Amino acid sequence: MSSSSPAVLRPGVRKREVFGWAMYDFANSGYTTVVITAVFAAYFVGGVAQGAPWATFAWTLALSISYALVMLTMPAIGAWADRHGAKKKVLMSTTAACVAGTAALALTPQFQGSTAVALAMLLVVLSNTFYSYGESLTGAFLPELATAEGMGKVSGWGWALGYVGGMLTLGVCLAYVLWAQGRGLPAAHFVPVTLLITAAVYALAACVTFSLLPERAQPQQQAAPSAWRQLQQTFGRARAHRDFMWLLACTVCYQGGVAVAITLAAIYAEQVIGFVPSETMVLIFVLNLAAAGGAFAFGYLQDALGHRPALAASLVVWVAVCVIAAMVTTKGGFWWAAALAGLAMGASQSAGRAMTGVLAPPAQLAEFFGLWTFATRLASIIGPLSYGAITWMTGGNQRIAILCTTVLFIAGMLLLLPLNMARGRQAALVNAGT
Repeated sequence: MSSSSPAVLRPGVRKREVFGWAMYDFANSGYTTVVITAVFAAYFVGGVAQGAPWATFAWTLALSISYALVMLTMPAIGAWADRHGAKKKVLMSTTAACVAGTAALALTPQFQGSTAVALAMLLVVLSNTFYSYGESLTGAFLPELATAEGMGKVSGWGWALGYVGGMLTLGVCLAYVLWAQGRGLPAAHFVPVTLLITAAVYALAACVTFSLLPERAQPQQQAAPSAWRQLQQTFGRARAHRDFMWLLACTVCYQGGVAVAITLAAIYAEQVIGFVPSETMVLIFVLNLAAAGGAFAFGYLQDALGHRPALAASLVVWVAVCVIAAMVTTKGGFWWAAALAGLAMGASQSAGRAMTGVLAPPAQLAEFFGLWTFATRLASIIGPLSYGAITWMTGGNQRIAILCTTVLFIAGMLLLLPLNMARGRQAALVNAGT
C-alpha cells in the first residue's frame, strides 16, 4: 500500500503503526462474526435456551443491555482516556476483559436450565460491552495516524483487514465444526471450541496492535467529572459542531439497518430461505469476504469523491439489499443479496468511522468517538428491536420486516443532506484552537 504519501498519513507516522492499528480490526472481528452472528447466537436459542419461545427475546435483551451500558459509559471512558493520554492502556484492559468473557462462554454447556441461560446472558453482556469499548477506542487512534484527506483510505484498510480476521476466525471454526459433525459430536461439544478459537485469535492479533501502535496523546490536567456529568458535557460540546451532530443522527438511522443485517442475517437465512447451519456459516464467510472488498475499495472512493457521496452510495446499495432479500425465494437469489450486503457493510462502516475522525476536534478524539459509539449502540437497539416488533405484529412475516428496514437507510440518506464536511472540519479545527 502506498501509505507513505504525506496526503494519507500524518507526519512521522510509519507504515508499521498503521498496520498495528489495522490489526485490531483483524483481532476483534472474529468476536462479532462467531459470537454475535454465525455460531453462538443460534446455539443460545436452540441449545442453551432449548428453543423456548422467549429465547430470541432473551438473546436480543442481552445485547440491548450491553449496548445501553456502552451508550451511558463510553463518553466518560473516552474523555478519561483523552485526559490521561491513556487510550492504549484502556484498550488493553478492555481487550483482556472481552477475551476472558468470550472464553468463559465456553463453560455454558456445563450448566442446565435457567442457570445456563442466566450465565450465558451475563457473559454476553460483559463480553459485548468490552468489545464495544475497544471498538470505540481503536477508532480514536485513526485521526492521529491519517490526514483528513487520507482518513477514508486508512479506515478502509482497517475495515478490510478486519473482515479478513473475521473470515479467518470463522473459517477455522467452520473447519472444526464440519470435522466434529462428521464424527457425530453434538453442538455442546463443538460450540465451546469455536469460542476458545475466537478468544485465542482475538488475543494473539491484538498483541500485534499493542506492540506496534504507540500512544501519542499527552495527559491533560483536568478534574474528572462523574459519568453522567461527563456525558452531559460531551453532548454540550458536540452541539457546537452541527455537522458532527448531523452525522450522529445519520449514524443512528443507517447503523440501525446494518445492525439488523449483522444480528439477524443467519436467522433470516435459516427461517425464511431455508439454509442449514453449515450453509449459514459459509454464507457469513462470503459476506465477510465481500465486506472486506467493499471496505478497501470504498476507502479510496470516499477520498476521491468525498465522504458524504460515498456513504450515500453505500446506503443506496443497502436499500437494494433489503428489497432483494424481501423478494427472493431461492438460496441462489439470497446469495446475491448477501454479496451486496457485504459490499455495502464494509463501505458504510468504513465511511462512518472516517467521517467521525474528520469532524472530531483533535483534542477530544476519544470523547467524540465515544459519542459515535453511543450512536452506533443506540442504532443496535433500535434496528433489531424494530425488526422484531414488526415481525411480531405481522404474525412472523420477516419479509415485511426486512422490507421496512429500508426506512432506516432512506432516513440516513436524508440526514446526510444538510451535512457539510468542509464546514464541519473547519469547526473542529477552530474549536481546537488550530
